[in-house]
Amino acid sequence: MSVRILLVEDEAAIADFIIRGLKEEGFHVNHATNGTEAWEMMMTNDWDLILLDWSLPGEDGLSLLERFRNFKPNTPVMFLTARDAVSDKVIGLNAGADDYLCKPFAFEELLARVRSLTRRLDVQPSTILAFDDLQIDMANQRVDRNGHRIDLTSKEYVLLTLFIRRHGQVLSRNDIYEQVWQEPYDGISNTLEVHIKELRRKLESQGKRLIYTVRGQGYVLDRNFESA
Repeated sequence: MSVRILLVEDEAAIADFIIRGLKEEGFHVNHATNGTEAWEMMMTNDWDLILLDWSLPGEDGLSLLERFRNFKPNTPVMFLTARDAVSDKVIGLNAGADDYLCKPFAFEELLARVRSLTRRLDVQPSTILAFDDLQIDMANQRVDRNGHRIDLTSKEYVLLTLFIRRHGQVLSRNDIYEQVWQEPYDGISNTLEVHIKELRRKLESQGKRLIYTVRGQGYVLDRNFESA
């Protein structure tokens, strides 16, 4: 099966150069040109490798990576960027990048690094995310509870993934908005409440309540939560 790579690059000439080269080597490559498009593709597909530019229209690559690591900590990510200062490399690697390659670069070096990162695929951990009787197959974006499939919208899926990865932690409305909707909570909108209500309804059709409201603080995913 072909290795699936997401390239996030806004410069058309560079993107074309990389895509043509990788496809000739047998890789399957998809392309995003800005932060919004990249985030949607990063979260709705299971990638073997992400090649990420730092400077992008909209949300920058560093911010994308920091948020992405809350949901998918094991997907290899390599920065491809003109930011060549040592301090930038340290920041990028500390944010969760697996590798860092400065522009301009020779395609042969990029290819060697891509092969090194994707060589790890044979020993990657399971793509199953689970909590209590709830299970998410990250590879197929399938949610099951007690053996029953639960159909979620894309936002509900991202919301549930965030809750499971941070189960037991109370998440404020602002935390959730920034992770799921990519914007701060305005203090007025009831969008989150509507999504929580629908997500609860779907989950509780197959079992007990897992998502609780913490008055004045936010929401928590827990087995037996008792609000003070």
